[in-house]
Formats: sequence, structure tokens, C-alpha cells
Amino acid sequence: MEQPQRAIVLSDLCKDYGTTAALRGVTLEVPRGSIFGYVGPNGAGKTTTIKILTGILAPTRGDAFVLGHDVKTQALAIKAAVGYVPESGAVFDKFSPAEYLTLIGRLHRLSDDVIADRVDSWLKRFGLDRRRNLALGELSKGMRQKVCWISALLHEPEVLILDEPLSGLDVEAVALTKTLMAELAQGGKTVLYSSHLMDVVSRVCSHVAVLHRGQIAASGTIEEVLAARGAPSLEQALLALAGTSGAHDE
Repeated sequence: MEQPQRAIVLSDLCKDYGTTAALRGVTLEVPRGSIFGYVGPNGAGKTTTIKILTGILAPTRGDAFVLGHDVKTQALAIKAAVGYVPESGAVFDKFSPAEYLTLIGRLHRLSDDVIADRVDSWLKRFGLDRRRNLALGELSKGMRQKVCWISALLHEPEVLILDEPLSGLDVEAVALTKTLMAELAQGGKTVLYSSHLMDVVSRVCSHVAVLHRGQIAASGTIEEVLAARGAPSLEQALLALAGTSGAHDE
């Protein structure tokens, strides 16, 4: 079957928390092979969108598709095709990195030989090889975040979804993740990068959407978005929105 040209498609996507509307008719297309920045002030609805795309939350109304799969009826197919790096770095504290990543690989039905090769390679690339057998609870937040990155990449996903993924990472790891995102896009894979910090988004993303109070304020290439917002930089565009953003949580 021919792969869709759009990796992610949102159509009039809405999410309500009681009487609070977190998403209010979000419509968006993310091209395959792009590094797509999903930006906005805290509380704009970025994390809610990502939780819907990764099957953690169900939408109240509207539609969302990942690689042509409907989030409401084909969640398992999406989980198989997507890698997800959350901000929290949540892992099983009593497992070692090697044990945790082996579990993730088996959940993705990889063979033990493939898991062992990939775990060895990624632990070395992220500088964690010497800590492979320590309990995750003994590692720093940044090290646990590196393990989350590896767990998201282990099954070689077609789409990588990142929610403030640089939290706790050191300078070398941040540089590595920028390189990894570029490598994935060059290989035809797609990165959705959600953040309220504009530096990395401006440097690595080819496209961007600005979310404001649960709605898309502008989307397109970075140049198109800056022109639409009348701002010299993404940071200035975000600051202008933040001055009028609501106070509800994502």
C-alpha cells in the first residue's frame, strides 16, 4: 500500500476537560519526512494533542490520523509505528537501562538478537554503556531521559513524537538529538517536535504550527509563519501570544 504523503492529519480536533476546552477545532497536516515544530505558550494544548496522537487520551470530537491510521479505532497500529519521548522521563526505577530497553524491544516483537544489537549501539551512542546495569532510579533525570529517547528509537519508528524532549539533557546529548532528528528526516521519517522553547525549533524544524488557546494561529514553513504573525522570530511570535494566553493547563 502506498504511504500517505501526510504523516499526521488533524481535522477539527477538539478535547474538553469538563467545561474547559483544551483543543478547539485543531486542523493540521504534518508532511512526511519533515521535522515539524508544534509550538505555543504553556497551556496552549500541545500536550493534549500529543496524548491524543499517542492513544493516551480520546478526542471529544473531530479526527486524528497517524500514517493513515485512525487514533480512535487503530491505536495499536499507531503505537507500532510511533516513537514517543515525553517530558517526564518516566521509567521503571528498579530496572536497569538494559533490562528496560529489552522489555520495550520485546513489546515491539523484536527478536532478542536485534534487541541486543540495537540496545548496545544506542547505549554507546548516548554515552550510557557503562551504566547499562545500574538501576534507573539511581540515574540522573538527564540519563533517564536518554533511556526514554532510546526506547522511542529502538523499533525504528516511522514517526517520532517529542514532547519537551530535552528536559534534563546535557549539552552533548542536546547536540546528539538534533543530529538524530536530521538523520530521521533525511531517511524519510517524520518528527513532531512539541515545545514552548524556540531555540531548537528555529534551528532544526522545516515546518511549524503555532497553537494558541487550543487553536492553530498559524502554520507552514517557519518563514510563512513569521510572515503571518508579523514577527521577526518564533520567540517574538510566541511572546506576543503568551501575553494573551489563558491560564488553563495543557
